[in-house]
Amino acid sequence: MGEKIQVSCEMEVTLKIIGGKWKLLILHYLLEEGPKRYNEILRFLEHANKKTLTIQLRELEEDGIIIRKVYETVPAQVEYSATEKGKTLIPIVEMMCDWGCRNIGDKFELTNAQCSGEE
Repeated sequence: MGEKIQVSCEMEVTLKIIGGKWKLLILHYLLEEGPKRYNEILRFLEHANKKTLTIQLRELEEDGIIIRKVYETVPAQVEYSATEKGKTLIPIVEMMCDWGCRNIGDKFELTNAQCSGEE
């Protein structure tokens, strides 16, 4: 275990783990759709670049939120899925979906609805 990261409050722990441009969307996708390969996640995110996606997948794996399974094939295949720890974030993800649905307003245009209850 490396040096501990100092946080000012408990909410900051959550933000450090799931904060990031694509992390919540990755987690939501894996929770809803089950295990996915890297390219499936990349296609789902549409606008993510490969470097950022790779970094965020590694961070989620290091934090125990997702697991990376490597299949010994040629070429090697990698699959990502949510861990039991990752599944404990379901209520937070659902609340964020609900909040977004209720507060989308006129400022945003929904192009790829992911949450249940979307208009």
